[in-house]
Amino acid sequence: MIEDKIRQVASLIDPLLKNSLSGSDNLHKAALYLPSQGGKRMRAFLVVKSCELVGGDVKLALPAAAAIEVLHNFTLIHDDIMDHDLLRRGVPTVHTLWGVPMGILAGDFLFAKAFNILLSTNVEPDRIRCAAQIMSESAVSLSEGQSMDMEFESKLDVSEEDYLLMVTKKTASLFEASAEIGAIIGGGDPNLISLLGEYGRNLGVGFQIFDDYLGLTSKEEILGKSIGNDIREGKKTLIIIRSINSPLRERTLSLLGKRYASDEEIAELVNALRREGIDDYVLKKAKLHIDLAIRALSILPDSPAKQDLVELARYAISRIK
Repeated sequence: MIEDKIRQVASLIDPLLKNSLSGSDNLHKAALYLPSQGGKRMRAFLVVKSCELVGGDVKLALPAAAAIEVLHNFTLIHDDIMDHDLLRRGVPTVHTLWGVPMGILAGDFLFAKAFNILLSTNVEPDRIRCAAQIMSESAVSLSEGQSMDMEFESKLDVSEEDYLLMVTKKTASLFEASAEIGAIIGGGDPNLISLLGEYGRNLGVGFQIFDDYLGLTSKEEILGKSIGNDIREGKKTLIIIRSINSPLRERTLSLLGKRYASDEEIAELVNALRREGIDDYVLKKAKLHIDLAIRALSILPDSPAKQDLVELARYAISRIK
């Protein structure tokens, strides 16, 4: 199963994370806290498998995989602060344990450490430079995406195209960077790097659409965080955008941004969304991008690494959390 393979890769990078982030002071404890809680490790897996796909030595890709995972956790800590979230991966968020100032500092620390770890990769300097350039561009893009996401909260109407651009920047850019960096570390040619980047970008968009869907339709004990927070925070996810542009507009707007909306109110809206078929539309949209991701790999010869990436894409929209 793909989850077992992801765990195998995680077991290889987790010691790197611990060695790079461990320390006795509160800064190091806060920085290591979230990575030590696990997580999907999909982006790290993507780095390693992209390296393998182009014929590279996967051991050389482990620092880059760890770097991507560290960068990802930086975004999560800051996102939780901005969204006032209390839970992440079923445990209290960093800022609820150490306070907002230390949470911000821990995120900054992880951002710097990500590049520090990447630069320790034992490959030619040109490959390191290209990988660092891509990772820095991804960091810029995800910051822009987060800014768009925040701005959408105060806008009544956000288009589906606006949403797709936002998630391409906020989420898909790091998936794209993970695939490209893995291919670069592995010595892939520009065409292979581009194909894997296309795969990663569409994988990221499909992943995020499905993630937003789970955030509204799953259960807290499964997801590890509160259900319906996107509505309470006024987030314009695809499922909400479709709801606003449906007969459920007034009911949706009455709950959107309502911080203390009850679980019952959220559940009633979700049931109404299902009756309108909005959940099916969103799932089909997620599947479309996953299909595009798989199609990007179609011209490549069959290999175990290619099959793993295909399975990863399918897993992105079949997982329960």
